[in-house]
Amino acid sequence: MAAERTLYAKDDRRPKNRAGDKVDIPFLLLVLLLLGVGLVMLYSASFAQSEFDTGYEISTKYLQKQAVCAALGLLCMWAFSRIPADFWMKFAWPVYGVSIVLLLCVLIVGESVNGARRWINIAGIQFQPSEIAKFAMIVMFARLTKLFGADAKDFRHGVLGFSLALLGILVPLALEKHLSAIMLIGMVGVTMMFVAGTRLKWLGGGAAAAVVFVVIYVTFMGYAGDRITAWLHPEQDPGDTGYQILQSLYAIGSGGLFGLGLGKSRQKYLYLPFQYNDYIFAIICEELGLIGALLIIALFAAMIVRGYWIALRARDRFSTVLAAGLVTLIAVQTALNLGVVTNLLPSTGIALPFFSYGGTALAVNLGEMGVVLSISRQRNQTKKQEDPL
Repeated sequence: MAAERTLYAKDDRRPKNRAGDKVDIPFLLLVLLLLGVGLVMLYSASFAQSEFDTGYEISTKYLQKQAVCAALGLLCMWAFSRIPADFWMKFAWPVYGVSIVLLLCVLIVGESVNGARRWINIAGIQFQPSEIAKFAMIVMFARLTKLFGADAKDFRHGVLGFSLALLGILVPLALEKHLSAIMLIGMVGVTMMFVAGTRLKWLGGGAAAAVVFVVIYVTFMGYAGDRITAWLHPEQDPGDTGYQILQSLYAIGSGGLFGLGLGKSRQKYLYLPFQYNDYIFAIICEELGLIGALLIIALFAAMIVRGYWIALRARDRFSTVLAAGLVTLIAVQTALNLGVVTNLLPSTGIALPFFSYGGTALAVNLGEMGVVLSISRQRNQTKKQEDPL
């Protein structure tokens, strides 16, 4: 028996789960592939606008800025992939508090772009605090899931506890009139509450209340009229409110099965507004056709499924919910953007992850994927014994 215990002790000193010390390679490759394809399509979609904006001198204005943010995002992804998930659990409250302060700063010193005050400029660097707030909310919800445990099924914890944390983010966003971020954070929050164990009857009631809130909000904030009309009947005002969605549908339809060819879009020549941002998927459809668009959707689907696979194999409850929340954020953003571009949904202003122009969003998205990669290092480790979700 003594010899057997000695043998087990020696075995315990050996490095355990060597594979678990490495990040999940399939997930990493999918993220890098989406980033690479996204940069190529961004250049294709933006070079005409870039030349127009620079007096036909520079065709890479938007690509250059996006590439810099991609490099910063990759650095963040690498750094975050080496930070244990426990770090985010420890600093969940400070990250949450800082995000709220930044959102409030937007109301005081924020810069207005295209009529929306959502940006802060620090030392010449412009960024959107709402992107940080999305990450902060997910980290906080994961922290609360760990804290509440099985009590998440109760109304006090599973509804009031999560709702108060959610309101801390949503109220400043409502004051900014940032409806797209409110919708996105709300949908991700509800998904995480479901994963945490909140009862379906409470989630159903919350969803109904959210619908009522959105209807009231868009009515009094001036969103309802033009946007809803443009969504339902874009042909009634093809020169104004319905112009963008009609041009998007023209681009999608003209692509056919195999597309016009990479770089050969017609709508990007200043016909389709924001062709390099919210509506970049329309240019993808025009240039790569239905087949190319479906392949890109398949890449997103594969990355999302692999991300949930990592979440299910995480070492503890906090890591599972954190990874699931971050992957859900990408999934919801992608679904909403595709819905808007194809006119299945009214315009929301939500970008396509890894593709749409936007430095803050790209850098933050890559950093978030770094957190998922960090959690993937634990996938073969022995799970902590906790109450089931």
